[in-house]
Amino acid sequence: MVEVGGYPILWHIMKIYAAFGHNDFSLALGYKGHLIKDYFMNYHHYNSNVSINLKTGHMQVQKGLREDWNVHCVDTGLHTGTGGRLKKLSAWIKNKTFMMTYGDGVSNVDLGKLLAFHRKQKKLVTMTAVRPPARFGGLTFKGDLVTSFTEKPQIGEGWINGGFFVIEPKALDYIDSDEMMFEQKPLERLAKEGQLSAFRHEGFWQCMDTVRDVRLLNKLWEGGNSPWKIW
Repeated sequence: MVEVGGYPILWHIMKIYAAFGHNDFSLALGYKGHLIKDYFMNYHHYNSNVSINLKTGHMQVQKGLREDWNVHCVDTGLHTGTGGRLKKLSAWIKNKTFMMTYGDGVSNVDLGKLLAFHRKQKKLVTMTAVRPPARFGGLTFKGDLVTSFTEKPQIGEGWINGGFFVIEPKALDYIDSDEMMFEQKPLERLAKEGQLSAFRHEGFWQCMDTVRDVRLLNKLWEGGNSPWKIW
């Protein structure tokens, strides 16, 4: 698992949700899902000091992280699409409004406001829309001379799917097969039927799709300037 500051990116995402009082998690596992199971099965050991008597095999776990979370690790298939994985969590969703995100991005989005917005809109799905940070800085010219450099602003090229959703269980009916990607036909159909609302988030958002992204997030974390650390 890719780590930021010594913790899996999934841990950071779950900490964001827990900061808003959400502590029941269902993880849709696929490729190398056993590594995620192993991490949470041994969470206390990995995040605590451990004393081991090699003669007796006795192990004592010292003080460490103690998260008040329920974590359901659900095998949803090796080649299942994002929509299919979501539908396979139906038994854990239990016909209730739920929140969903991918395991590859962090943000300081206010999940309380997101949920309130969703309830006010009364649509089947609310998507968090974000402006991705520009990849390159800019230049300011005066004639043929460069007069200044601009930082990489969070303006992006318009709004994109930020991956933090609130979903009504009825939306799962829009997923027809295990192979279906949630971002394609289901969301397209929901949008066409006027059942997809957008919560605009102007604050921090960063995906973790490349090595460059991993280095950036680690640099922010190590420098004590990690905007997504709201806990």
